[in-house]
Amino acid sequence: MSKANEFKKQAVEENTVVEEQLNEQEENVLDAEAEEVIPELTVEEQHQAEITALEQKLDESESRFLRLRADFDNLKRRAQTERVAQEKYRAQNLLTELLPVLDNFERALQVEATTEDAESMKKGIEMVYRSLIEATTKEGLEPVASEGEAFDPNIHHAVMQEQDDSKEQGIVLQELQKGYKLKDRILRPAMVKVNE
Repeated sequence: MSKANEFKKQAVEENTVVEEQLNEQEENVLDAEAEEVIPELTVEEQHQAEITALEQKLDESESRFLRLRADFDNLKRRAQTERVAQEKYRAQNLLTELLPVLDNFERALQVEATTEDAESMKKGIEMVYRSLIEATTKEGLEPVASEGEAFDPNIHHAVMQEQDDSKEQGIVLQELQKGYKLKDRILRPAMVKVNE
């Protein structure tokens, strides 16, 4: 065992010596190459080389600055556009949730009142409905024009077709469910019956 340890120790020492010699030789070669490669430059050539290096750095810095400026302007423009859209459509979620409420009010108003109590109840429902319509109109909610209009798949949803020779083909014959838009965005297309 001791011979094996001695052998290992001797091998490690020899490797260390060889590495030191190699490092020393590499340093000598690098020093010699450095002396051979670097020619003596005149002061004017040194200044010209420095000017060229500085001009290159300046061009790179200007280019990087212009890219950053363009990125910043784009980010600012995008944020402004998003802010305008957010303000314009801020009530969209609420109005979408209120559409079934408007439908229910309209259905309630279609029921005929046969008694005096039912008539007064209907008048109260009409008042609440008008108030709700005023409030939603102030936020920009508008009904989609349907009956008698040409069918437009962007604002109408055809659920039925019927033949009526007195009207042109593709005309909306009847509105089955009212459609609504918020400013220029369709919240719900109108369900319609279209002439074949």
